[in-house]
Amino acid sequence: MNFLDETTKRYGCGVKVRIEAERDTYIITHPQHVEEVLQNTGRTFQKGYQRHPIMRMVLGNGLVASEGEFWLRQRRLAQPLFHRQHIHRYAQTMVDFTTRTLKTWPDHGEVPLTETLHNLTMEIITQTVFSVDLNQGTPHNVGTSITQMMDFYQQQMTSPVRFLMERFPLPLPIPGEKHLVRAVRDVEEVILALIELRRQSPENHHDLLSLFLQARDDDGQGMTDTQLRDELITLFLAGHETTANSLLWTLCLLSTHPDIEAQLQDELRTVLNGRTPGADDYPSLTFTQQVVRESLRLYPPVWWMSREPLTDWVCDDLLIPAGSEVGISPWVMHRDPQFYPDPQQFRPHRWTFEFQQALPRHAYFPFGGGPRLCIGNNFALMEMALVLATLLQHFHVHVHGAQTVLPDPSLTLRPQAPLRAQVVRRTPVA
Repeated sequence: MNFLDETTKRYGCGVKVRIEAERDTYIITHPQHVEEVLQNTGRTFQKGYQRHPIMRMVLGNGLVASEGEFWLRQRRLAQPLFHRQHIHRYAQTMVDFTTRTLKTWPDHGEVPLTETLHNLTMEIITQTVFSVDLNQGTPHNVGTSITQMMDFYQQQMTSPVRFLMERFPLPLPIPGEKHLVRAVRDVEEVILALIELRRQSPENHHDLLSLFLQARDDDGQGMTDTQLRDELITLFLAGHETTANSLLWTLCLLSTHPDIEAQLQDELRTVLNGRTPGADDYPSLTFTQQVVRESLRLYPPVWWMSREPLTDWVCDDLLIPAGSEVGISPWVMHRDPQFYPDPQQFRPHRWTFEFQQALPRHAYFPFGGGPRLCIGNNFALMEMALVLATLLQHFHVHVHGAQTVLPDPSLTLRPQAPLRAQVVRRTPVA
């Protein structure tokens, strides 16, 4: 991250670096240019993810990786599934599973925070997608299969060997590849078995799988099993790891800013008065939402995005050739003092309505932007706020070594090492 910060500070927007052996990368750091790239993805820019063999193996042709007319059809099919009415239905699941997790915590003691939050977000996404409760002992072993696949996927995508695979698409003995292949196969078997069960018994379980199965395009066509497999795996990868990491960073920030945690507690007491939060409380938890928004500013879950210009692109006076990589970093943009006074400081109060109105578009984009804006952004924002509110309503959480936690710029922005926290149960509101 230091290299990215120093390079962009020294050379500004459009600096050229060599990340991959066969092409140049141009780092774009001005909101106007970021907007042009993101808004025109699918027209004059493409993601180009389909040329990555590991990503293609795991994500198939899901929304994150697909392009063109196929992506547009899939997006139109999936978009209604993330309407506010559906997301609100999942709020109860988010809170119930958080409450269940907290019942396992000691009144005063230490918890493995990284493991706990990753398990929690996995339970939430599994329940909302499949109506499968991982704690009830599932016949398909969904959680274990998906966790193994995600771990191997992270390892492979961040390995230097990946670049050799892309440059030399030949059968090579790639370390760890067989583990990933086996994990992907296991997940596919689980997902396809669940899809087959639902097709045979089309009861509406009010989960995302039911909605995906019911979705039809203008010609009345639904998704094939292969398309469902790709979209469901994409949902797990996009909706589990990123949310857990964002919650970890938020708790780190609150651990080093007790004054802000105290203000958050004041809001929880005022708005909830001891009640368990729900979807109807979400709009009133304004400071909680500001805390989440500021945490996502400082530690965006996806810290790097890339696009390829389909034709030569002139960015100001700079000619960027077709086929180059255009790199966009929310990490860099979110810490630009032109747009954020005291950018390194955790200041949730900055997120007033007036501040947001004055902020240039795409100076803040933790979920991407343009037509490829993350389809689950509102799901993630509500989940973070409700999990945080439920957790802090019942416990004071102090993350060990919170001041010295360093980010690991992997596929997602995760803490470098697993975090542990000291927790103390709060006295219930009378």
